[in-house]
Amino acid sequence: MDDIAIELRGIDKSFGLVHANKDINLKVRKGTIHGIIGENGAGKSTLMSILYGFYQADRGEILVCGKQVSIRDPNTAISVGIGMVHQHFMLVENFTVLENVMLGAEDSQILNKGINKARQELKRLEKEYALEVNPDALIEELPVGLQQRVEILKALYRRADILILDEPTGVLTPAEADHLFRILGQLKAQGKTIILITHKLREIMAITDEVSVMRRGEMVATRTTRETTVEELAELMVGRRVLLRVQKGEAKPGDVKLAVQGLTVKDSRGVTMVDDVSFEVRAGEIVGIAGVAGNGQSELLEAIAGIRRATSGTVLLNGRSVDVTGHRDPAELRARGLAHVPEDRHHVGLVLKFEESENAILGYHNDPRYLNGVFLDIDAIRKDAEEKIAKYDIRPPNARLKTANFSGGNQQKIVLAREMERGPDVLIIGQPTRGVDVGAIEFIHKRIIEMRDQGKAVLLVSVELDEIRSLSDRILVMFAGRVVGERSPEASEGELGLLMAGVEGRKEAAG
Repeated sequence: MDDIAIELRGIDKSFGLVHANKDINLKVRKGTIHGIIGENGAGKSTLMSILYGFYQADRGEILVCGKQVSIRDPNTAISVGIGMVHQHFMLVENFTVLENVMLGAEDSQILNKGINKARQELKRLEKEYALEVNPDALIEELPVGLQQRVEILKALYRRADILILDEPTGVLTPAEADHLFRILGQLKAQGKTIILITHKLREIMAITDEVSVMRRGEMVATRTTRETTVEELAELMVGRRVLLRVQKGEAKPGDVKLAVQGLTVKDSRGVTMVDDVSFEVRAGEIVGIAGVAGNGQSELLEAIAGIRRATSGTVLLNGRSVDVTGHRDPAELRARGLAHVPEDRHHVGLVLKFEESENAILGYHNDPRYLNGVFLDIDAIRKDAEEKIAKYDIRPPNARLKTANFSGGNQQKIVLAREMERGPDVLIIGQPTRGVDVGAIEFIHKRIIEMRDQGKAVLLVSVELDEIRSLSDRILVMFAGRVVGERSPEASEGELGLLMAGVEGRKEAAG
């Protein structure tokens, strides 16, 4: 038992009728990286929230380094050496890095003395763990990769020996994820114990020593990583064999449904984010846009969807012009056959305080099928929501539940069901499987292919290069706001990577 950092015995937790954790037993060895995987809603985050003191178990015991502890709140967890890096960062955006690291851990009545002490400790931690970040930078000015480093530094500053990371790569580019893994390897080499919650099986295989699998609230297996496979883990997660590659027939492109010509978009600072972009999407095809996050893909989708004003250019929807430079109502575009699954489901796609049934009609609430005279027909709305829940396997199957109480993957399904079930002519999707587990990814990919095969035009943006290559019939690559090349899905990852870095794109432009 001397080598066990964390042991959970018989952990049980219910929220009303939802049995989130069912008699969970788990051992995590010291100085290892232990993965916890499972479908969205399997109970992974609930279990780790109990370990970190956000929730208290209804039954069960927690042992830290062989000693039974009662973790009543996060402060108690911190006091026994447990730190947590959350999926959605817990940072004050208008505070500096140093202020965020100190927040809640000020250990001097004379603030200046505390700040000086904190600055010295922060420098030591940055150097020891290769977590360099400007201590005086404002959080809101940092990219998400550096914000995540601040979260890790916060935990280390509080003397955490056990780090819990909840879906740490969900908001990172591939390059940022690679750097995170190097950091985790260094933390492990320094004797830290890391618990990694993720749905990305290739990450599990690349970095963990052991992996435990949860399904519907139960712990169903623990494996030594080098002795298992992606296929076995996927089957354990879902309870059936899972297709890890997209199966699709040949595209049969028809008429042009979406035409973008010379589109230029500037942000609020006047910086050009989309620079003279032109392309077409035809009925019955999927056009994927690849690129490192921040190269104009988000602004491009928002301009097409009517939620961001373009500086210049034209957009044709079903052959009819769309006013991209003036004020547009996204509802008008929806009525003309455009559906939009936004990249940021929390801030743009959903109202988290609304019930699932309310979010299931968001933006379409003036449809006569949801009205009874001038009032909303609540029974019709809930019946419609229940049909979508069944068709898209949204869990838990409760149309009255607040949307904030669904897991990220099930929130994504709510948005997808709302937009796809309208049968749009043009579907634009940003990051369709961000934060989604392997079973739900398979389902979402099938639905996107079905939309294509029904003759819909699909424009897809994803930072997951495997996803772009698997789903797309044609791939456009964006770099610094411009489309720098077009490739077929058979293009190699290396070739696309060079385009994404702007290397080959400059050669093509010169040629």
